[in-house]
Amino acid sequence: MSVVRVRRAVRETVSGLPPAFWWLWTSTLVNRLGAFVATFMALYLTLDRGYSATYAGLVAAVHGLGGVISSLGAGVMTDRIGRRPTLLIAQASTAVSVAALGFVRDPVSIAAVAFLVGMASNASRPAVQAMMADIVRPEDRIRAFSLNYWAINLGFAVSATAAGFIAEYSYLAGFLVEAVMTMVCAVVVFVKLPESKPVRSAEEAREDSVGLGTVLRDGRFMGVVGLSFLVALIFMQGSVGLPVAMGAAGFTPAEYGMAIAVNGVLIVALQIPVTRFIEHRDPGRLLVISSLLAGYGFGLTAFAGSVGVFALTVCVWTLAEIVNAPTQTGLVVRLSPTHGRGRYQGMYTMSWAVAALVAPLMSGFVIDRFGARWLWGLCAVIGTVAGLGYGLLMRGLPTEETATGEEKADGGKAGGVQQAPEVSAP
Repeated sequence: MSVVRVRRAVRETVSGLPPAFWWLWTSTLVNRLGAFVATFMALYLTLDRGYSATYAGLVAAVHGLGGVISSLGAGVMTDRIGRRPTLLIAQASTAVSVAALGFVRDPVSIAAVAFLVGMASNASRPAVQAMMADIVRPEDRIRAFSLNYWAINLGFAVSATAAGFIAEYSYLAGFLVEAVMTMVCAVVVFVKLPESKPVRSAEEAREDSVGLGTVLRDGRFMGVVGLSFLVALIFMQGSVGLPVAMGAAGFTPAEYGMAIAVNGVLIVALQIPVTRFIEHRDPGRLLVISSLLAGYGFGLTAFAGSVGVFALTVCVWTLAEIVNAPTQTGLVVRLSPTHGRGRYQGMYTMSWAVAALVAPLMSGFVIDRFGARWLWGLCAVIGTVAGLGYGLLMRGLPTEETATGEEKADGGKAGGVQQAPEVSAP
């Protein structure tokens, strides 16, 4: 009977989504199967190149700065020239810059190319999220975002372990593998994905104009952006603070890869059933719980002394990630006007990009000056602040049914079944 229930749950989870979503999902999966730079950059710089944790943090911060600059620009591009062209430009640029990063040796050159990688890789995020909101019905979006996040971590679960062993053989091979896989993603987008940007008349464009000023004046949304930044600061430590701390404690890249791979494995195993459980629950409460779990999950890392214990702490904050990712992304779409999705998603993406800029500087400074335990304690404090913030901000949030009803009343311009956006053949 349990097998029958599992099959039914899987069927209900994947059914009813349009073909374009699955090609976008495939592109995401292929990209994450080749992930290397974001996970192993800190180890590459400290163990292979011999730089300090502070320099590694500086390079990661420069990488994050590139993402900050490109987030808003990519959001505007997504609304103006379309989702598909933005994706093609971002992915092709990422492939070229990642390959180049594997060959540069001068410290300044490494930082400069890392900046370009950050710009290129971050530019695709507003386009992916806006396209997904365009092509999926409002009532299916949490499920779609969850499946996309599942693909990210299915790829990560495979690539993190494999890349750990690749790193012990050749870091350059890791950079080249990521470059090739990213270019494959660009090919998938070019061949299989149509443009999904909703079409509107000139009069509608004048009446519904959405600029960056509109986004900045949206108080509730900007509050979500600020709290997202705090949560992102915590989650970023899995790829910036944790590898440096484990390396300083004598653990190898392969051991870090095995510990962090637990994150991807758990998300692959639990993302779908957990999403089915939380899909129609209060997003405010879910975001409070996930913030606290993230903060205290990383806080427990202060007591880890073996790969097994590190893996256990990863389990705790991974549960927070499973709950937070689809809930937060779905909330951003609910708070975004249809024809401003690119800009809103760009601003939301920028919160993670700014965190990618700040987190390495924070972790490098704290580890070098005070030790890793202070970093994990700080994560617990930040998680508590974020949880309290979500609890206050989400009061009076319109229900999911109300938000969906308003979108349908708007003529179904958000895509999905109500009124499919005009698409152009690839």
